[in-house]
Amino acid sequence: MNEYVKNLKRIEVVVTLACTGRCKHCSQGEHINCTGHVDVDIVKKSIREVCEHYDIESLMTFGGEPLIYPEAVCDIHKVATQMGIGKRQLITNGYFSKDFGRIEEVANNLKDSGVNEILLSIDAFHQETIPLEPVMYFAKCISKAGVPIKLSPAWLVSEDDDNEYNNQTRKLLKEFDELNLKIGSGNVIFPSGNALKYFGEYFEGKEFESPYEEDPRDVRAISFSPNGDVLDGNVYKNDILEIIKNYSFTE
Repeated sequence: MNEYVKNLKRIEVVVTLACTGRCKHCSQGEHINCTGHVDVDIVKKSIREVCEHYDIESLMTFGGEPLIYPEAVCDIHKVATQMGIGKRQLITNGYFSKDFGRIEEVANNLKDSGVNEILLSIDAFHQETIPLEPVMYFAKCISKAGVPIKLSPAWLVSEDDDNEYNNQTRKLLKEFDELNLKIGSGNVIFPSGNALKYFGEYFEGKEFESPYEEDPRDVRAISFSPNGDVLDGNVYKNDILEIIKNYSFTE
C-alpha cells in the first residue's frame, strides 16, 4: 500500500466540464466550448478496483453540470451502491432540461441509482443565468422521489457578510421555504477563475484557503477528471491501482 494514499476514503468524479450556467463566481473559469463526459466504463472499473483495496466511505459526482449527462451520473452511482459506498452525493445546479416530464424522469432515475444526498446550488451567482422555475420543479421531484436534498449556496466573503450578492442569495433561498428543504453550509467563494476576475475587490487584504486542496502527503480523496486525470496519472492510459501505487510526493 502506498504510504501517501493509505487513508483514502473518498472518490470524486467530475462528470463533465460542460455547464448550463455561466456563473461569475466559478473557480474553474469559463466553460466555453466544453462538451462530452468522463469515460463511464473506465471510471466504473476504477471504482470497483479501488473499493476492493480501500474502505471508501463516500463518492461524489459533480461538474460543470453533471445532469447534462444523467445516464452517466446514474451509472456511476449504481456501481458505488453495488460496492457498498455509504454516502453517494451529487452536486447540481438543477438546470438540465426545461421539459418537466424529463426532469421528473431524471429525478426518479437518480433515486433508483442509489444517490442518497443531493446538494442543490441556489444563490445569486447561479440564478443570474439559470432560471428558477425548472430548478424548483427538480427540487420538488427529488423530494417526492424521497432523495435527501439540501440547498447549497455560495457566499461572497462569508455567510454573514452584508453585501448585495449575499442579500440576493438569502431572498432566493426563501423561495424554497414551501418545500421545507434543509440549507447546507454551502461554501465561501474562493478567489480563483471567474471569481477573481469579477469579484477581485472583495478579496483584497483577505486570506482564503482553497476548500479543494488535498494534502499531497496524506491523500484522502481522489478525483477523476473528464480527461481521465487522477492523482498524477491518467486512467485512460494506466490502471487506477497502478497510478495509486506509483504516486509519490516531493517537496
